[in-house]
Amino acid sequence: MTPDQIAAAGGSLYLAEHSRMQRGLLSAEYPSATMDDAYAVQRAFIDRKLAAGRQVIGWKIGLTSRAMQQQLNITTPDSGVLLDDMAFADGCTIPANRFIAPRIEAEIAFVMKAPLDGEVTRDEVLAATDYVAPALEILDTRILRTQDGKTRTIIDTISDNAANAGIVMGNARHDPAMNLRWVGAIVKRDGVVEETGLGAGVLDDPITGIIWLARRMGQYGQRIEPGQIILSGSFIRAMECPSGAHIDADFGPFGHLTCTFA
Repeated sequence: MTPDQIAAAGGSLYLAEHSRMQRGLLSAEYPSATMDDAYAVQRAFIDRKLAAGRQVIGWKIGLTSRAMQQQLNITTPDSGVLLDDMAFADGCTIPANRFIAPRIEAEIAFVMKAPLDGEVTRDEVLAATDYVAPALEILDTRILRTQDGKTRTIIDTISDNAANAGIVMGNARHDPAMNLRWVGAIVKRDGVVEETGLGAGVLDDPITGIIWLARRMGQYGQRIEPGQIILSGSFIRAMECPSGAHIDADFGPFGHLTCTFA
């Protein structure tokens, strides 16, 4: 993609979000686009938000489960940017019409106290992490999921900020050295258990995702900064959240959080 095409694509995603009208598949419009192009589009999209006064508060890691990777025919996760207007408090009500087609996922959030980038080890990730906490990620899509018989590809997902739209953080804080593979959640929608999962569903260990993100960011001249929140990846399938949906996520001893979609 040319610089003009990248800027135009990023601008179209910004307009889609604000109008709550999805745009067509970028992968169909630019069939030769690479993952580098997609991350450049994502950056153009986020730059529009930063220019409007938003601030970066962290990063999300997506496509960490084998099922999602197989669905998109890829072998690598992706990442997106968390911004200050995406943060919601535990027990919140999400305003009506804030999102286009919201879904939620259960995740373990890492809150950092030291920077990370490039080739890092597990021990370095643990040393750089202040604490871990339960979280829900709110997903949304500014790009259509299907169009003329074609479906979203990794190009669309990365460009669309890895489908990130919001985060609900729990208040519990835990030592990152605990066995995160066995942290689980029971997630209900309107009182009905819809999804359950364990942290091991994220690349066998959520810390592996942080290692991957630090490496990817190093390749693009970025780094994880102190104070940032890192969503390590979902260990449940994305759950649809229509208007009126009440979400209850019970992480057992790890914490508990809720949100409602107006």
